[in-house]
Amino acid sequence: MDPEIVREKPGACPICGMALEPMMPTAGAVDEENPELRDMSRRFWVSVVLTAPLFFFEMAAMLSPRLAESFSPRLLLLVQPALATPVVLWGGWPFFERAWLSLKTRKFNMFTLIALGTGAAYLYSLTRTAQALFTGAVHDVYFEAAAGITTLVLLGQVLELRARARTSGAIRALLGLAPKTARRIEASGLEADVPLADVRPGDRLRVRPGEKVPVDGVVVEGASAVDESMLTGEPVPVEKTRGSTVTGGTLNSVGGIVIKAERVGRDTLLAQIVRLVGEAQRSRAPIQRLADVVASWFVPAVVLVSVLTFAAWAAFGPEPRLAHALVNAVAVLIIACPCALGLATPMSIMVGTGRGAQAGILVKNAEALEKLERVETLVVDKTGTLTEGKPKIVRLGPSPGWRDEELLRIAACLERGSEHPLAVAVVSAAEARGLPLTPAAEFRAIPGKGIAGKVDGQSVLLGSLSLFEENSLSSISSSSSPFPASLRAEADAERAMGRTVLFAAVDGRPAGFLAAADPVKGTAAAAIGEMHRLGIRVVMLTGDAKATAESVGKELGIDEVVAGVLPTGKAEAVARLKGEGRIVAMAGDGVNDAPALAASDVGIAMGTGTDVAIESADVTLLKGDLSGLVKARRLSKATMRNIRQNLVFAFVYNVLGIPVAAGLLYPFFGLLLSPVIASAAMTASSVSVISNALRLRRVAL
Repeated sequence: MDPEIVREKPGACPICGMALEPMMPTAGAVDEENPELRDMSRRFWVSVVLTAPLFFFEMAAMLSPRLAESFSPRLLLLVQPALATPVVLWGGWPFFERAWLSLKTRKFNMFTLIALGTGAAYLYSLTRTAQALFTGAVHDVYFEAAAGITTLVLLGQVLELRARARTSGAIRALLGLAPKTARRIEASGLEADVPLADVRPGDRLRVRPGEKVPVDGVVVEGASAVDESMLTGEPVPVEKTRGSTVTGGTLNSVGGIVIKAERVGRDTLLAQIVRLVGEAQRSRAPIQRLADVVASWFVPAVVLVSVLTFAAWAAFGPEPRLAHALVNAVAVLIIACPCALGLATPMSIMVGTGRGAQAGILVKNAEALEKLERVETLVVDKTGTLTEGKPKIVRLGPSPGWRDEELLRIAACLERGSEHPLAVAVVSAAEARGLPLTPAAEFRAIPGKGIAGKVDGQSVLLGSLSLFEENSLSSISSSSSPFPASLRAEADAERAMGRTVLFAAVDGRPAGFLAAADPVKGTAAAAIGEMHRLGIRVVMLTGDAKATAESVGKELGIDEVVAGVLPTGKAEAVARLKGEGRIVAMAGDGVNDAPALAASDVGIAMGTGTDVAIESADVTLLKGDLSGLVKARRLSKATMRNIRQNLVFAFVYNVLGIPVAAGLLYPFFGLLLSPVIASAAMTASSVSVISNALRLRRVAL
């Protein structure tokens, strides 16, 4: 369970004694993938069969003395050790191995106490049995206690291993999403189903309706709608056309498509998700340091209490004093096992990070999940985080004598020769209206100003005001401009709202303007509002112009807007906020956001962003919008609340259980705690912690 321990094969952790987690779970049945669970289950059921007669003999003596007299005392002296020995020495052998390892490494844990307790009860009973066989004197023996404790601890281990396997269900579900084969289109045109491992980047793959996308790629033929709920948690299928990216494991719904494979094997997004979730589940939260510190002192303290209990009962207890001393000392050792304390944090982290993966929230480590709960300032980038990151034409302003369609068509014909984001926006707007586009001649780009060329034999200019001034065109801003004052005012109003305005001229005469804007994401306003309700201050950092930034900030109700910031300036701004004593989260999606993401307390990357940003971040939102951040905050609060509940329960359980096991109630009520009951209570405490952690699988985000 300790993340710093790495082994080549399954086994026990030398620090905590619990079973090591696989670094990369595989799809399949839990039992088939967990040899530890198979082994513990086998030991448990054999121990149950052998322990049942021991308890029958004990209960018979308590309930019916006449029935007990029918059993030969000498026969019982032989039968009890014969039944108990396989249980203690074979069934409980893993516990003795782990206890010995804990003594060698001086990392005392729950198995140290279990081995001491069961070993003391078994050796005492074995010694008393040998004396009875040679002297004929009858002594109380506790084979049923030693066997019962071992069996109950085995039950606890089986339940824990099963629960931990269930916490890996999110990873196994993701692994199960990938199809086993892909339909590859060969160079000859023939198609064949090939194992997924044989797919290489560049292969053309056909994905038919109802099939899963085999690898990450781009659509080269056809159109369809793809269910991406495994990534984003959103059930609405996403339209995919030529040029759209698709992710392996998502479900193609209605149309057939052909994709070109880009990332395969361990490079796919699905494989990266599995790796990140697995690493997060093995990481440790800072809050666990408290449990570690307590545990390091707890086991030696319990051993001391057990020794004092034995001494007190041996000196002052009722007859038979030695028997009472042993029973109570063993009960202290068993009931104080810190298994619930050891499970409190890792179980919640495992379930919480798995639940996050199902909702499209990838948490890199447990520390980020803990810090996210305490974040009080959120710094966000604008482009790609608050906005779509893809400009769109939002306004057409044709000159007198021009129509919207004519202005847009002639601009799109010229822009087809450019790869600038604004050019893509113009061409997309024209294609959306079904306008016929013709190739442009004599195309040339004028860096920083615009483009020029000929469309249908006409000279066309498209760009900023300086472009027209340099080409001896009447200044659009002058009073002699053919643009009417109302149209000039409209263009100025668009620029005042932070939109980019492209002016167009044909054969030396202004044709109008096109206004482009990067639309705000539909979920941004609601997410910012929810952040405010949670008491989080929102700051926007962007390299865009002040007017554009302030327009977006005003629309979304952002608390502070800082525009014209370079990438290094973003990191400096984050450092400034941290210097004020704030716990800062930074959300961004571009390469220029990576320094700030790394500098923040919690870096949050949009899953639609660059790999550099995602690698620099502590949390990745696969859907790519801030609504996922609200879900991540809820997940953090729910997980940390669950951990605190588990820790409180574990502490209270031990604080109350140890005095009772030591016999504190005996002088007042005549009550003693049987070691078997103590073992059952210890198992119940672990099951309670596990059950509470598993509730996170159903937490509403």
